Amino acid sequence: MQGFFTFLQQNPYLLLFFTVGLAVWIGRASVKGYGLGMVAGAIVVGAGLSVWASTYGVKLELNNFAKSLFYYLFMYGVGLRVGPSFVNSLGGDGLKFTLLAVVSSVIGLTLVVVGAKLFDLPVGAAGGMLAGSQTMSAAIGSAEQAVTSGVVKLPAGMAPEAASGMIALSYGITYIWGTVGIILICKYLPRWWGVDARAAAKQYEKEFGVKDLEGGGLTGYRQFGLRAYRLENPAIAGLSIAKFRAMNPEYRIVNVGRDGEPQGADPEFVLQKGDIIALGGSTEHLTEKMGLIGAEVADARTLGIPMDQAEIVVFNKDVVGRTFESFRETAIAGQLQVTKVERGGVQIPAGLKTQLQRMDIVSVVGLKGAVNELGEMWGRIARTNTSTDLLTLSAGMIVGFLIGMIQFPAFGAKIGLGNAGGLLLSGVLVSSIVSRLRFFGNTPNAARNVLEDLGLVVFVAIVGINAGAGLLSQLTGAVALKIFIVGFIACTIPPFIVWAIGYHIFKINPAVLMGGVAGARSHSGPCREAAVEIQSTVPWIGFPVGYAVSGILLTVFGYFAMILAQ
Repeated sequence: MQGFFTFLQQNPYLLLFFTVGLAVWIGRASVKGYGLGMVAGAIVVGAGLSVWASTYGVKLELNNFAKSLFYYLFMYGVGLRVGPSFVNSLGGDGLKFTLLAVVSSVIGLTLVVVGAKLFDLPVGAAGGMLAGSQTMSAAIGSAEQAVTSGVVKLPAGMAPEAASGMIALSYGITYIWGTVGIILICKYLPRWWGVDARAAAKQYEKEFGVKDLEGGGLTGYRQFGLRAYRLENPAIAGLSIAKFRAMNPEYRIVNVGRDGEPQGADPEFVLQKGDIIALGGSTEHLTEKMGLIGAEVADARTLGIPMDQAEIVVFNKDVVGRTFESFRETAIAGQLQVTKVERGGVQIPAGLKTQLQRMDIVSVVGLKGAVNELGEMWGRIARTNTSTDLLTLSAGMIVGFLIGMIQFPAFGAKIGLGNAGGLLLSGVLVSSIVSRLRFFGNTPNAARNVLEDLGLVVFVAIVGINAGAGLLSQLTGAVALKIFIVGFIACTIPPFIVWAIGYHIFKINPAVLMGGVAGARSHSGPCREAAVEIQSTVPWIGFPVGYAVSGILLTVFGYFAMILAQ
């Protein structure tokens, strides 16, 4: 094995991607749905390889520049993801979920700092415990920033690598319960509180017309359809299209064929017997009045109407707060179908009574003219684009680094957001601007996911590799037990307080609040399990705002946990 580890030592690129690949593979393994995930797997694999190599006298180490670079890319990617939702959370009903996220994050930070001081834990433990107990892997980087920037004073004889090792060690010890604990708590909190969340979800679904999101897989059923009929009913012949619509508001005539030529669908166009009518509407309505017009025909020319699909970004103040139902009487109703609604980067279940919020992204498919008209009415159409605007990405990174240079005196030293915090803020600003203007700065979700996923897992893998050699000297049973206890408490207490505030003070629907609790911990796993537990997707409605706010707070709090625990 010494030869193998020497080979890895001499080939750092192979070492890096061997660690990343092994971490991803291990992270996919699960027991009854629970697993490490690739980030925690990267810590375990990186540290494990480094410790194993050290027993053969081989020191594995990777470049700190690469570590910082990938972490900075990750932080900028996080800012791009949460930006619009974070800005929207500052107003309206989002304030409730924002406050819940703030409460959860602050309590988690407080418990970690108090625990680190109470047990006199080594430098680095506070940052790692915050990252692990709150399942916010990004906090590892901000905690390391506090060490490398010199804000945290290390004890005599302690090297920065030892502090990094303690951060990684504490994260690994607290992460398992941080993940499993919050899932179990979110899943069973209503039952422990004596609340029937399933009934509350059904009530919410009935009140707001929310349909099941999980049933949206590929099936033969289509909610809306477009069919052609030969006009044979004398009661319809002689009517204008506008008159027909007034008599049958559930239908839309989108084209008329006469003598083999398409005539369009002008409201004043008068229908004649023998016309081929392209009729659009819901599948239910199209089958409800069979024979209203005449026999169905397969007329490709009349049905050959340009269709379109697009994402519409909502930012028109006149439609914010309106429900989907309120647009039923518009001329384009029935000519397109809403296929998906995203809020803060998270797909939410939506019904007729769902209210539009600023920066919602609504995916629609339908007649090209109707899609364009709806885009003008609601905000702006965002066409699918697979290319990444690298110029804007570079400019955003430069702005982030410049913001990170700003410092001010506090805690007896000069502190600031640092490079990581500056890039996070820059990403928020850039994504908020781009979501409004849409003509520059395109970063497809796939590209952003690469920034986040690869950036974080590579960073954590390097942290594990560089810290692993010193772990054996720091790890004792007593220290590990203390770290676990603090992490257990910091993970367990905040969700109960958040639930109590949301349920008793804010009077939030229990099913929605389950998602709010998960969002306050910036973890989608608990929300997914809550939805399965109550057999409803309503929890996802309370998830996005808290997810964005706590994601930013907990990331930054890794830095402050290190400072406050001194």
